[in-house]
Amino acid sequence: MLPHSNSRRDFLKKSALLTAGIGLSLQQSSIAATRVKNQLPRWRGFNLLDFFNPDPDKGRKSKDDYFKWMADWGFDFVRIPISYPSYLDFDRSKPITPEEVMQFDERRLQEIDSLIDKCHEQKLHVSLNLHRAPGFCINAGFQEPYNLWEDAEALDAFCAHWEMWSRRYKNISSKKLSFDLVNEPFKRDNPNDQHSPGGPVPVEEYRKVAQAALDTIKSVKKTRLVIADGNGGGGIAVPELADLDLHQSCRGYFPMHISHHKASWVYKDPDSLKEPVWPGMHNEKYYSREDLEKHYAPWISLLEQGVGVHCGELGCYNKTPHEVFLSWFEDILDIQHAHGIGFGLWEFSGTFGVLNSGREDVAYEDWHGEKLDRKLLNLLMKYA
Repeated sequence: MLPHSNSRRDFLKKSALLTAGIGLSLQQSSIAATRVKNQLPRWRGFNLLDFFNPDPDKGRKSKDDYFKWMADWGFDFVRIPISYPSYLDFDRSKPITPEEVMQFDERRLQEIDSLIDKCHEQKLHVSLNLHRAPGFCINAGFQEPYNLWEDAEALDAFCAHWEMWSRRYKNISSKKLSFDLVNEPFKRDNPNDQHSPGGPVPVEEYRKVAQAALDTIKSVKKTRLVIADGNGGGGIAVPELADLDLHQSCRGYFPMHISHHKASWVYKDPDSLKEPVWPGMHNEKYYSREDLEKHYAPWISLLEQGVGVHCGELGCYNKTPHEVFLSWFEDILDIQHAHGIGFGLWEFSGTFGVLNSGREDVAYEDWHGEKLDRKLLNLLMKYA
């Protein structure tokens, strides 16, 4: 028996709170139980551009401290986008020939081995990606000898490169290493013109290429995790590949007027663009988190079909106002996090990076001689 009325009121209040708490807990448990499990780990980390340039001597080599900092900050993932000419031995004074596409340079391959080893020393999962594959790259700047989507010779070379990587790393666990087939499939009227009109690769062409490479990789190591990027530059989910033993990689660049504001490789007249806002109007349309939810809905549908989803690239060029970037970026990270989707920031150090981004509206922190964007790092760590 309660000694007085105040105690009774306290008891009833606590009982009500407890009941509400149990109800909320059950509701949350029900949501957790019905949420589809992502078949890929929720890796979180960064892209490293050491072999992004077709000329390996022009790559931006990562400092040894970078790997330790990533791990110390709670990240567990590195994506290595590679331009295939960076590990070939050929005459760089003229356009590459189909024969030269197969001339692997063991010295350069060992440099990639070393980069992967440094990641693994810090327990960082590595996603090896052909950013420029034989016959295709979403970026211009290198004359390809054929077309990956249309030419059998290009597809043969593409598979031969993946066979080389598969055999080279056969003894590395799939928990430590995955393969990302080809970066951001896209088809232009003129493949060597950055601003040539284009769009998604016809699905039957993409499937042919993806399945051929997948079969090659699996013939060497059946358990290797293999990832296919979204179509149309990475942003379009591809349910037509859902029956294959492939997971898929989305992007965090929508809408591009936020992520790529004044990017010269995207816009012909970047200086003419108005400053973006988030949420807010752009070209007579209002953009908000609701648009992001709609954008990622097809990717959530893939999860429901049992396809693992990871966001291999996301981030924002350094011309977007910093506060606009962070507001938009948190919406993306929050949506992906709610569905167990991990991320790889493009990039660790550079114009999109957490280090040395060159933004004019950031008070950088001196971090062992590097310029650290602490606000961005804190946001990333919130979802790490």
